[in-house]
Amino acid sequence: MSNFSNQSVSGLWSEHAEHTIVAPAYPVGVPPATTESPEVKAIRQLTEDLANQMSWAAHNRRKRRRLRTALILFVLTFLSTTLVGADYWPLDIVYSSFNADSHAKMLVELNRYWPGENGPLSLTEHFWLSVQRGCLYSVPLMLILFCHEMGHFLQAVRYRVPASLPYFIPLPLPPLGTMGAVIMQGRGVADRKMMFDIAVSGPIAGLIVTVPVLFYGIQTSGYLPAVFGGGFDFGQSLMVRWMIEACHGPAPAGMVFSWNGIAMAGWVGVFITALNLLPIGQLDGGHLMYTLIGRAAHWIALGLILAAAAAMIYYGIYSYVLLLILVTLVGPRHPPTSNDSMPLGWGRHVLGWLTLSFLLIGFTFQPIVLDEEPQPAELPAVPALAATVR
Repeated sequence: MSNFSNQSVSGLWSEHAEHTIVAPAYPVGVPPATTESPEVKAIRQLTEDLANQMSWAAHNRRKRRRLRTALILFVLTFLSTTLVGADYWPLDIVYSSFNADSHAKMLVELNRYWPGENGPLSLTEHFWLSVQRGCLYSVPLMLILFCHEMGHFLQAVRYRVPASLPYFIPLPLPPLGTMGAVIMQGRGVADRKMMFDIAVSGPIAGLIVTVPVLFYGIQTSGYLPAVFGGGFDFGQSLMVRWMIEACHGPAPAGMVFSWNGIAMAGWVGVFITALNLLPIGQLDGGHLMYTLIGRAAHWIALGLILAAAAAMIYYGIYSYVLLLILVTLVGPRHPPTSNDSMPLGWGRHVLGWLTLSFLLIGFTFQPIVLDEEPQPAELPAVPALAATVR
């Protein structure tokens, strides 16, 4: 049959060759340039140019929209961290300025807590002093978060891995005022080495700023007499405890450490860095662990989640329950890179394990201590030390 069919087709072709129009062997929709008339060429070129212009216009609109979103979130996070750092005094002052009774009471209270050096201050002066106190916390904290995320972003740009600008997450609630920041990265683009470099650059860049901020903040803070109040205190990791004792010695009897705004920002920098280095899923530590040991990282992430849940139940401390829920929903497993067999070299292995080891000195199981511990007494009028919690 095959021979017959071939012969039949061949015969038909030879008989009707002069009267048959045969389509040329070009891709559908792309006629050869030699058969196009000038008018068709011009229309096709115009169509291509228009499509390119529309594509670029849409791309630029998306870039502007993402930039606008990133800037809005940055400003909102700065405002929320400033309010938390100022203990919401700016809002209280603005509210009291519209009510005569509240105005007088607020002014008396503020002048009692923070009297002016040259006599009582006006409500407007107290407002700007409270904003200044808030900025002692928000400015160094935003700098720490910005450097952390830019470490990721610049490495992604270096390797041409699609990545968004840093998106800061405002949360105008104590004690932090923010949930940090994130960068959206294209999945399946980076290989093992690229993923390692992008992941490790964030914590290192953040710590380069965090350590001096924390050290200076602790130096300019100090111990104060303890009183019992309805506030909270920050749990101390090994790193923080070492710094406090190096600067001020062990806590005297009846005294507690009082954090100024700069020290609070440094503490948050250590806390967020350690939290990000947990070797789970899409956290920085999850990226590092996967690039270091491959799929065995999945078992470490699952074991860590189960151990953390058991520890929280056993000790009755539920500080990380929300984090465990989020990482479980997102998934503890790390997706493969575009090339898991790409060698890292011994230098990256050493750097990766050293970075992950920061968990030993930076992580604290109970970051926020509520009510059970004595709180520092109200501070005198020293702006750099006035960022305590009410």
